[in-house]
Amino acid sequence: MNITIKGINKNIAEVHSEGLIITDVQSALDLMATVRYEVDCDRIIIYKTSIAEDFFKLSTRLAGDILQKYVNYQMKLAIVGDFSGYMSKALKDFIYESNNGKDFFFVSAIEEAIEKLS
Repeated sequence: MNITIKGINKNIAEVHSEGLIITDVQSALDLMATVRYEVDCDRIIIYKTSIAEDFFKLSTRLAGDILQKYVNYQMKLAIVGDFSGYMSKALKDFIYESNNGKDFFFVSAIEEAIEKLS
């Protein structure tokens, strides 16, 4: 895992990885703790390819559980990737609602993630 700092205020951590980073709630909490400890950021950009596919199946409750933890610990998250391949209406609604909020964003480009998290 590689973490780089982004944003005008240098408070956004962009996380790169060859493999999965978030596979369950504990791995999401570990990521949050690592980012806070290593680079002192409260905003994370992560790529869709670094997140287990179960996250995008709302019936697993993984997305909701993780996002609730991030809200509790005041951490913002942007997921960069192509979400057009998902046909689930519930997931599309979840993405829409998240993008209209202030804590979690599903975006297609890194520039958009930085803008949303700034």
